[in-house]
Amino acid sequence: DKAPLSKSLLLVPSAISILLTLLFQHYQKFFAYNLQAIKEDFQIWRLVCGRTVCLDLKDTFCSSLLIYNFRIFERRYGSRKFSSFLLGAWMLSALFDLLLVELAQHIFGFTINSLPSGFLGPVFALFVPFYCSIPRVQVTQVLGHFSITNKTLVYILGLQLLTSGSYIWILALSGLISGICYNSSILKVHQILCVPSWVAKIFSWTLEPIFSSAEPTNEIRVGMGATVDIQRQQRMELLDRQIMMSQFAQMRRQRQQQGGMINWNRLFPPLRHRHNANYQDHRPSDQETPPRAEVSEEQVARLMEMGFSRGDALEALRASNNDLNVATNFLLQH
Repeated sequence: DKAPLSKSLLLVPSAISILLTLLFQHYQKFFAYNLQAIKEDFQIWRLVCGRTVCLDLKDTFCSSLLIYNFRIFERRYGSRKFSSFLLGAWMLSALFDLLLVELAQHIFGFTINSLPSGFLGPVFALFVPFYCSIPRVQVTQVLGHFSITNKTLVYILGLQLLTSGSYIWILALSGLISGICYNSSILKVHQILCVPSWVAKIFSWTLEPIFSSAEPTNEIRVGMGATVDIQRQQRMELLDRQIMMSQFAQMRRQRQQQGGMINWNRLFPPLRHRHNANYQDHRPSDQETPPRAEVSEEQVARLMEMGFSRGDALEALRASNNDLNVATNFLLQH
């Protein structure tokens, strides 16, 4: 839901890769990422065909799973900003591919005529925002020392994709460099390599209705999965949505603070109401004031990871009697 571009990248290249492997093997040569043909014969079209469709089904499977996990960024940023990131990373990684191949030839002395095909550069570039912006939530521990988090499986898939070919490390390195360059506020690459608004509107009118999905019904409840893994995945999905909503709430609070006024009555009406009632005539009553509940620093840290300030997190946890779920919903709804 709300990720039509991720859905199209998951379905279309995978379908073409399967057809080329099973039925149209004689057309695979047109999708080979042949660097020698690009440099010597000026076959620039190979930069498009060779860097879009995987010719190895193992690479297709791993990259598809990674795109499925990275769909959270399209939900956060929107399809236009997400497509701008993919376009910028795709173009930058093509440049870094050629530079790294020339550098490897100059330093190590071996010639690389071709690289693994597929949409691999932008996939590796997405690990940069994944590492920087997705909070780490521990799921379990192995042998009492090694933590298994919600990000472990994604890193394992990336490692599996990294070890699937001989020269795929060049694509991984160029993808990571392009992701860092695009996210860097110093280089301002995101302002140059972006999808124009009129192009985004054309695709939203033509392709988005094809790949859009219906919003899940309210009948589905968290924790009703058939297995523990499904339940954990559902909880991770809920956390992702809460993080996205908290970012909007934080931006709204920042705008209020910049304007010089904070509407505390709207943020915490029960708390502020009780606070004013207890302090009428500037004479606090110790008997009527309820004791302040103990607040867990771990739960405060979790709310701060979701984008809330420490003061708001403390107030919400005290108001909800240290219940993390109630405090989160309270902050998101106000």
